[in-house]
Amino acid sequence: MTEAPKLQSGDPFPAFDLPDAQGQQHKLSDYAGKYVVLYVYPKDDTPGCTKEACDFRDNALLRQHGAAILGVSADDAESHAKFADKYSLPFPLLSDHDAKFLKSIGSYGEKNMYGKVTQGIKRQTFLIGPDGKLVKSWLAVKVDGHADAVAAAIEKDGQAKA
Repeated sequence: MTEAPKLQSGDPFPAFDLPDAQGQQHKLSDYAGKYVVLYVYPKDDTPGCTKEACDFRDNALLRQHGAAILGVSADDAESHAKFADKYSLPFPLLSDHDAKFLKSIGSYGEKNMYGKVTQGIKRQTFLIGPDGKLVKSWLAVKVDGHADAVAAAIEKDGQAKA
């Protein structure tokens, strides 16, 4: 399997059209004019994914900047609905059931966990600017402090454009 080309800062972010837990479709173009935090995570209601989702939920700076937060995994709508409800997640969790979009952005592929190589969803985050272009990507996310790092990147980008 060939790896998707790595997206570079300044590149237009690939369009997507994915359903949330209620079946509502979300497109990148729906968020034009806002920062979008598109975070890719392996599985609903697992320890690392729960901590990451709750950190994004609780990050006041992200709210202050008006960033749209979108979680994406291959889990189905029912799983997303239970996860979002259990942790009061105020942002959409999008389902890419066949991982087609995730593969296209390089978020699905070979990963190494505790020395075991498998195929699966990689924990990654993409910060997309109000213009639809990639501001920054985190391709090997460590959950602790990650939401703060994303908020800091929005602040830095906003200051650079001011």
